[in-house]
Amino acid sequence: MEFKTRDYDAEEASHSLPRLQTDFHPLVVQSPLEQVDIPLPKKVDLYDPLRASDADFAVSVAEGKDVEYVSIRGSSNETVLQLSAKEWASFKRSLMQKFSVAKTISISSMSDVIVKSGKEHEKPPTRIHLEELDDPQKDAEAGVKIITRQEYVSRLHELKDEICRAWQAEDRVTALKLSIKVARLLMDTSVLQFYPTVFVLVTDVLDMLGDMVWERIKRRAEYADDGTMICSLPDDFKASDVSFDAKETCNNWFCKIGSIRELLPRIYLELAIFCCWRFLHDRPWENLKRLVMMMRGLADPLASAYCHLYLARCSQKLPPHDIGYLITCINAVKVRIILGRESMNGNSSEDRKMSVSLFEPAIGWIIKCLLKDTDQMRLGDVLVKLGLRANETNSSVESPCISIVLHHLLKELPSEVVSSNALEFMQLIECSKDYSFDQYLNYMLLGLKLCERIPLMEAVDAILVKIFQVVAQYDGLNEYLKVVDAYLDIILHYKVGDYLTIILDGISDRACNKGVAESELDSLQSIFIKLLSHFDNLNDVLALNHFVEILDVMYGSSRNIVNMHILNKATRSGYIRDPTTMQLLFQVSQALHDGIYFSSIKDDDSQQPLHLISRFVQMVDFGAEMEHHLTFLVECRGAFGSTNELKETLVHSSNYLAVKAMKDAKKHDSFLKSCIAFSEVTIPSISVTIRQMNLYLEAAEVALLGGLVSHTDGLIDSAISCLQSLEVTNGSRTPVDLDGIISSVRKLCSLLIMIPGNPECGATYIPRNVLSIISSQSWITRRLKIRTFCAVISLSTTLSQHKLPYHANSREIVGNDLLFFYEPSYYQELLSFSSSVVQNLLDEVKQEPNQAARGSLALEACNCIISSFKANQEIVPICSKLIEIANSCLHTNNRYLHSTVNYLEKYFITSTTEVPAVTT
Repeated sequence: MEFKTRDYDAEEASHSLPRLQTDFHPLVVQSPLEQVDIPLPKKVDLYDPLRASDADFAVSVAEGKDVEYVSIRGSSNETVLQLSAKEWASFKRSLMQKFSVAKTISISSMSDVIVKSGKEHEKPPTRIHLEELDDPQKDAEAGVKIITRQEYVSRLHELKDEICRAWQAEDRVTALKLSIKVARLLMDTSVLQFYPTVFVLVTDVLDMLGDMVWERIKRRAEYADDGTMICSLPDDFKASDVSFDAKETCNNWFCKIGSIRELLPRIYLELAIFCCWRFLHDRPWENLKRLVMMMRGLADPLASAYCHLYLARCSQKLPPHDIGYLITCINAVKVRIILGRESMNGNSSEDRKMSVSLFEPAIGWIIKCLLKDTDQMRLGDVLVKLGLRANETNSSVESPCISIVLHHLLKELPSEVVSSNALEFMQLIECSKDYSFDQYLNYMLLGLKLCERIPLMEAVDAILVKIFQVVAQYDGLNEYLKVVDAYLDIILHYKVGDYLTIILDGISDRACNKGVAESELDSLQSIFIKLLSHFDNLNDVLALNHFVEILDVMYGSSRNIVNMHILNKATRSGYIRDPTTMQLLFQVSQALHDGIYFSSIKDDDSQQPLHLISRFVQMVDFGAEMEHHLTFLVECRGAFGSTNELKETLVHSSNYLAVKAMKDAKKHDSFLKSCIAFSEVTIPSISVTIRQMNLYLEAAEVALLGGLVSHTDGLIDSAISCLQSLEVTNGSRTPVDLDGIISSVRKLCSLLIMIPGNPECGATYIPRNVLSIISSQSWITRRLKIRTFCAVISLSTTLSQHKLPYHANSREIVGNDLLFFYEPSYYQELLSFSSSVVQNLLDEVKQEPNQAARGSLALEACNCIISSFKANQEIVPICSKLIEIANSCLHTNNRYLHSTVNYLEKYFITSTTEVPAVTT
């Protein structure tokens, strides 16, 4: 067996691709005329094929391509109805989630349909009479009964199923009677917060009844009694298209519902089948005004408001029509709120807020329907009819503005409309000082709308003057923060610095003296993030009055998020050299690190903060004051020493600092040793062993570069010890872990090429230790063993060359090619060691149980041997055996197999030794 002689320079030259100088960047977008000997401009736009331009996206939107949300204008009526149904379903879910009640509720006698069967019905009449004598006031208290919330909901679902079964059995009378009983449930408002849930459940039943009635009448119009099809009604059918029998059936249903004694169930049942008016009239929406007038007879304000809500919902199923009835609905609910305010003057503010919160969903939905198809030309008329704007003939508004109505109006109006009428809306907010809604929320909503479409500077001046007159009167921090946060984008857009100073002064006065409540942290976080996003330079943000002072009073996740934005801003602006900024960022990083360490943040969520802290450590630069830089790393180890990632960053920074000192020709052995000592102390505290090994190898390279041979040997020994301690972790190894170990072993072998061998221990002392560890570990796979053997063979071959491919960049370190120049014993030791490794390599390949893996590993081993040894009587049989193994395990068309066979044939041809034929 004899090592192959390698000429590394010649091999590199032969394998390098030809290089041609170009005058143009390959990603520069140029026309054919521009591709003629024109020098590259200093600043050009590069075309990235993986990134689409904004212009392309705008064109696709304009052409309607690949846009998920498409306008429903011009679409079929069916599409509009489906979209409306989705909105209604979402609204009902939010309604039930918003108003939660206790597990048990009390219901009045009008809800007897819910008490299907219970102990009270099972009592004999005699016992019931005795109980009435014992408690004569029992029935005087409106017959209140206790039932659980789940029982109530389950009973309504049972009633829905009963109605459905009765309808399928063609018992229309029973279905209608049960539906009337269900509708009567909406007359009971004794449990206020449970009423929205009852509304959702009841209207769900009524919608089902309405659909069944519609389908029945439509079928009567399209089919005869014997099932013969008469006609097919189009979506836009007229009343004249409907047969007489269908009209009779439809009229019969309206007559039955019109005979219901109670007003509320009568209105709800007619609304449930309201679409059926299309079978009788071409202008069915004209009946809505009659229903709105009927609702004046509803005495209960809450029942009246939700009845108006259901009317707005049912009217959406009709073709486009006049929306005047919706304005009447809003005004009716508004009057109820005004009357309720007068009747609730003696109640607490919490009771008044709860009462208004129950009205809010009805107001919000009706206004949403009102403004859905209202253009800006008609908006003025809507505002006048709502009493929010004076008429041309009358300079005063008809009724006072209600805050909650104004809030939902602002919420639904387009931002362009709000922006063009900002001062008018601000005046309306100023006039609406009632209990229905907090005034500051309307100021906040107005600001958010204006930020969507920022008005001209002339209007902005007047708006901001008025807003800051208002917020100056707020003593509470919460109201102050929410309002100024809403207008901050406008201030930053026009760079009005005076107002920014006023805002921070106001926050400081309210926060630093009284503290910050948890509910106020989100607004503070939003303000700070907007400031950090606006300014390009972090120092400009830190120079703002009270910025750091206010940051100190923040806590929790909001403080962590702001700290992350500060670090992100700092680390994207280049190296950090200012001592004051450095100290502040160190405190910010420490607060962020402690916030992560002492909180219940998951590992995945903590990665980004840790990356930012690591980036901060990397971006700090003390310049020529390298001792101060090392002291800084020591401080960081004390502050951030609880996570592996940060400790790894500190080791990398220490090694970088040592290399920088050597490059700057300011190398001092004492400073280099201090950096190496820092790494040696820090690395053992990292819990992941394979990372320890890699860091030891990195530190060994740095020590080798500085000529510290003894430190290098110690670090290499520590790396090998890490390899040995990999025996037990979780009892198993994943493929990723194995790939990392193989990579580390190869890195160790490549580093050993530069490290002088120890004449006392022998040139193969370290490789023998590595093989001993790899062979003794029970969890080591054959794949890892085989690749380790290949790495060691390549190392031995390289060390045997008279000229090594690379050397340590230090005059103090002599390479093995000079240290053992033409030393026969050195060469013989390497050859003897490699011979035993080759034999072990062949044995391990044969024992691999997986057929495909055995074939690939055989080819890998064969290529390693071919590139390391000359062809002779010892090597050729081994290579032939490996090819035979690969040929038996892999497909005949395997490219790796063919390329290896071709390489082997050339290898045999260049050899003078007789070799057997090798085929696939």
